[in-house]
Amino acid sequence: MSDLKKSPSRTSSAHKGSIVEASSASAANAELGPGASTALPTFANEKSLVLKFDLRILPILTFMYLANALDKGNLGNAKTNGMEADLHFKDGQYNTILSVFFVPYVVFAPIVAFVGKRYGPARVLPILMFVFGSMTLLSAAAKNFGGMMATRWILGMAESGFFPLVIYYLTTFYRRGELARRLAIFYAASNIANAFSGLLAFAVFHIKDGKLPAWRYLFLLEGGITVLFSTFAFFYLPKSAGEAWFLTEEERKIAFQRIQTDSSSIVNEKFVLKDAVKVFTMPAAFAWLGIEICLGVPIQSVGLFLPQIVARLGYDTIKTNLYTVAPNCVGAVFLVLLAFSSDHAKLRFPFIAAGFMLTFVGFIIYATLDVTTELRAAYFACFMMTWGTSAPSVLLSTWYNNNVAHEGRRVALTSVGVPLANIMGLVSSNIFRNRDAPDYRPALVTTAAFGVAGAALTLLLGAYMVLDNRRRDRREGVVRKARDVSTEMLREGPRSPEFRWFL
Repeated sequence: MSDLKKSPSRTSSAHKGSIVEASSASAANAELGPGASTALPTFANEKSLVLKFDLRILPILTFMYLANALDKGNLGNAKTNGMEADLHFKDGQYNTILSVFFVPYVVFAPIVAFVGKRYGPARVLPILMFVFGSMTLLSAAAKNFGGMMATRWILGMAESGFFPLVIYYLTTFYRRGELARRLAIFYAASNIANAFSGLLAFAVFHIKDGKLPAWRYLFLLEGGITVLFSTFAFFYLPKSAGEAWFLTEEERKIAFQRIQTDSSSIVNEKFVLKDAVKVFTMPAAFAWLGIEICLGVPIQSVGLFLPQIVARLGYDTIKTNLYTVAPNCVGAVFLVLLAFSSDHAKLRFPFIAAGFMLTFVGFIIYATLDVTTELRAAYFACFMMTWGTSAPSVLLSTWYNNNVAHEGRRVALTSVGVPLANIMGLVSSNIFRNRDAPDYRPALVTTAAFGVAGAALTLLLGAYMVLDNRRRDRREGVVRKARDVSTEMLREGPRSPEFRWFL
């Protein structure tokens, strides 16, 4: 490709005094000759600025998502403590309770996300947290199937736009190449929630002389903490990086410029629905949505049914909940390792495919083993299930957010993609049937099939992007990488000549 020339660096002229070219990029590239590519600028004291976001924003959002995951996933723990008998559930009604959550979750997700973009995620996220915490408290007072059904429906509405809004909110603080590991730390809260839920259930279910069934105390404790923290978050979270109350004026300018050059085409762009939905004219959007569908079944199967899967090992109720802790904790660590590796390599799709394959192998091992004689191997397969479900979720959301510079379109795609993965909980809820207990072999094989399909679709989309980037280089006579081009120029995505896919 000796006929290709180097790509010019592009950045806004605003705040030039703050800009320091990365590793003297301009001078260095001048000596590299044809085919070289330049890097976007870095800024003075940028590391200390990012550290402030890591310490001031990320822990708050992580705890909020921890509460979100706890309030959504505590039914599995309550089931092991006799909730079905206490509420007089008939056959199949537990699966119906699980399923009904996902209907409002999908229907209302775009609406909630659009409202969040319009009024700001810093205000809408705590309100959503207050609502789903309140529904968890009310679940403790449910007397029958109808009462639990109503609280789960409203819980689904409140949680529908939460994760898409958090992803969008983080893209207003971090560059594209910084996003995966931060999302991973945030999303690890889901794994920790699953682990902590098991540990908390283990502790609460030891209550023997309470006036209420122990599962009701679990709901009261988790819901109460959520409601209290939502009040704090409402007054704490800043609107955006450029308006963060804990930054100096110079830091706010740098924070704005970072996002303008390496995240958004227009920072804090006003939301216009007609513009936002144009993201679905991009064929790649439907490939990403297809991958979300493949991801949804494994991630929901682990999130909703890991206690039932582990129960096959033959332990009592208390030990079963305790034995869900380690796989979820190790899954969180593996998620962070994969995300850091992805950010370091500036690659997404190979790591997503690797996660899917771990899911496939874990479920196949568990489905084919004689668990009663191969306890250690079976329990190890539970670890592989958690390794393979968490990482693709984070990296997939990062992947398409890295490739969409228009803020409204980012929100639109994420608000459809994330709920689409979650609605596959309808599949998970109905393949783990009581009549297949305790081995659940049809459910395990079905989940494994979705895993291998997700890996295949990811690799196909990644291969297309590699080839398309090369075609664009030849057409322009310029070698570029996605991180060489300012997002200011990429409002129209692939229609822009300078656009390159973030792989």
